[in-house]
Amino acid sequence: MEGFIDKKALRKTMRGRNGELTAGQRREASETIFREVESLPEFAAARCVALYCALPDEPPTDEALRRWSATKCLVVPRVEGDTMRFFAYDPAKLVRGAFGIAEPAADAPVCEPARIDLMVVPGVAFTRDGARLGRGRGYYDKYLSQNGMRAFRVGVCFAHQIVAALPAEPHDVRMDRVCAG
Repeated sequence: MEGFIDKKALRKTMRGRNGELTAGQRREASETIFREVESLPEFAAARCVALYCALPDEPPTDEALRRWSATKCLVVPRVEGDTMRFFAYDPAKLVRGAFGIAEPAADAPVCEPARIDLMVVPGVAFTRDGARLGRGRGYYDKYLSQNGMRAFRVGVCFAHQIVAALPAEPHDVRMDRVCAG
């Protein structure tokens, strides 16, 4: 994957490689990723953790959502037009939202950015030093750039999504840590 400078081509390549993974490989990678997140001192110290409900080509989060909701204040995102906000996680009240992703219902309690201690961020590709390529809509970059946002940022991906370099733009928010499986 070295030498990619075309974001569109890299997104297409990664989508294809992610699609080649079997269900078992995806589960195994997810377990590795989220156990590594759980081993971080920032996770241990976090009271409020932001996680995502996975798209089919992202590391599955079902098990981490179940496990973490027992001990942490857990929040998940909902896309509202051009913005994304985080809301209290309640598996019984998730609905199919934007892009077919499970999201909190409209009446879920909103979480202010300053309350989030640790945020798990999916991506199309990452570098080991925290550069991230998202899906191209900027939802996470916008959210992470808000006033009051202080969360420790953990990028998560499959092992093949780690690349040597990514093109960076001024609005791109770097991760504090990247966990891959």
